[in-house]
Amino acid sequence: MSSRKTNAVRILERAGVACELVEYAVDEADLSAETVAKKIGLPPERVVKTLLVRGKKVGPFFALVPAGADLDLKALAKVVGDRAVDPVPLKEVEPLTGYIRGGVTALGAKRELPVVMEEATLLHETISVSAGMRGLQMLVAPEPYAKVTRAKLGAISKVRAEE
Repeated sequence: MSSRKTNAVRILERAGVACELVEYAVDEADLSAETVAKKIGLPPERVVKTLLVRGKKVGPFFALVPAGADLDLKALAKVVGDRAVDPVPLKEVEPLTGYIRGGVTALGAKRELPVVMEEATLLHETISVSAGMRGLQMLVAPEPYAKVTRAKLGAISKVRAEE
C-alpha cells in the first residue's frame, strides 16, 4: 500500500471511486504490463495497459487492454467509427499526455482524451491500471473506472499467440 497521491488518484477520489495503491520496483529495461503483473502478483488479464493511439478522423485517444493481449487495431477503428487507427509514436506520448512510458494513465493527462476500454476487463472484480507514474498501480473496480474515464467499451484486444 502506498500513500502517494497522483492526479489520477485524486480524480478517482473526487468521483468517490475507491482505489488501492500498489508500489513495485521499476526496471527501466522492462516496462511491460506483463512484468508489472508479475511484480504485483496479479494475473495478466487483470493488469490493464494504457496505450495512446490516433485515428485518422478522431485524433488521439487512449486504448485500454489487458497485459498479455495485443490491441486489435481493426476492431478498435470500428469501435471509434474511424477507417484506421495507429499507435502514437513514443516520442509524441509525453507531449500529448504529460506521462512517460510505463506511467501512462487515462486520468489526469495534459488534456482530456477519449478512452476506449476492452469490454472483457469488466469481468473482473478489480483491475490494475497505472496511477500516472512508473512504479505505482491503482487497484480499482473496472465499472466505476470506466465511468470516471467515460470509456467506450468494445472488444478491442486479441490474445497474444504463444511464442
